[in-house]
Amino acid sequence: MPARSLKARILAAAPESLREAVAILRAGGLVVFPTDTVYGLGADPFNAEAVARIYRVKGREATKPLQLLLADASQLPDVATEVSELARRAAEHFFPGGITLVLKKAPKVPSNVVAGGETVGVRVPDHPLCQALVQAFRAPIAATSANRSGQASPGTAQEAAEKVGDAVDLILDGGACPVGRESTVLDLSSQRPRLVRPGAVSKETIERVLGVTLDPSS
Repeated sequence: MPARSLKARILAAAPESLREAVAILRAGGLVVFPTDTVYGLGADPFNAEAVARIYRVKGREATKPLQLLLADASQLPDVATEVSELARRAAEHFFPGGITLVLKKAPKVPSNVVAGGETVGVRVPDHPLCQALVQAFRAPIAATSANRSGQASPGTAQEAAEKVGDAVDLILDGGACPVGRESTVLDLSSQRPRLVRPGAVSKETIERVLGVTLDPSS
């Protein structure tokens, strides 16, 4: 099988590469970057064509939402309504880190980002380059893992390049991701917390820290 053509440039973490990444996002382009879990594929959530491009590159089903990456927990009221006390405690304990919280979305969050649903997944990755990118962009970034659907998620810039390098505009190289597995997805959009996807933060840790019992049907 022939090797994939790697067209996207790979730039090391530096102020100038960060500025270029922000310019690409603002122009509707796609940027790959490291998080604490895996390499992510990101776009401007308020640019409909950029969001649609993520779905095409990923080969992702339109029924599967993207998540929003935040600079810190202070951005939660911008993208979510009804941020419960439990959600605030979860953000306090687990942000930044390998957990995605599912909350009721704010009206400003575009429908195509959340696959037409009423909830949104939000995360603050514990990676300095990713945090710097979101802060410099001055808005949340719509993201998913930087691989085609069905493939393993990439833990390095080179792995991401091999998976999607022919379809993105820039790859920021921040070294190997320290965790190497996807974030845990915790649904706090209703009164009963539910574990949607196991991941970097264990069910036992969540239950112990938050003092809850997660939905056994999850």
